[in-house]
Amino acid sequence: MKPILTIQHLTKNYHDKTDEITAIKDINLEVKDKEFVAIVGPSGCGKSTLLSILTGLDTASSGTIQFGKDHLKIGYMLQKDSLFPWRTILENCYLGLEVNHNLNEETKKRVLNLLETYGLKDFIHKYPSALSGGMRQRVG
Repeated sequence: MKPILTIQHLTKNYHDKTDEITAIKDINLEVKDKEFVAIVGPSGCGKSTLLSILTGLDTASSGTIQFGKDHLKIGYMLQKDSLFPWRTILENCYLGLEVNHNLNEETKKRVLNLLETYGLKDFIHKYPSALSGGMRQRVG
């Protein structure tokens, strides 16, 4: 079975005026379809850096990443939610659809169903400041 993700010799270095810090070095990973992968390690070991590179939020210093499936989407929950405080929970959930010009009656219904599934239906007209940290993570 062809892997859906192959990472070879991935390295990420960060630079400032006087120093270079290696966040991840020589990472190799192969993920097959239907596999469940957990990335664990102590604070500062490069977990978020790796995920940021995989999602396109950051670039690698060297190495290769190959996706074996067309239109493979990778997402992850940031450590701190990025909800806009001036938008309601529902408006925050619509944001990605708005940006991608995919907000329509069908996608709105899907969002409402997901909010109900995650126990957030009663909070759709509230603002992020009214929610607990865990609830904010579920909205994100």
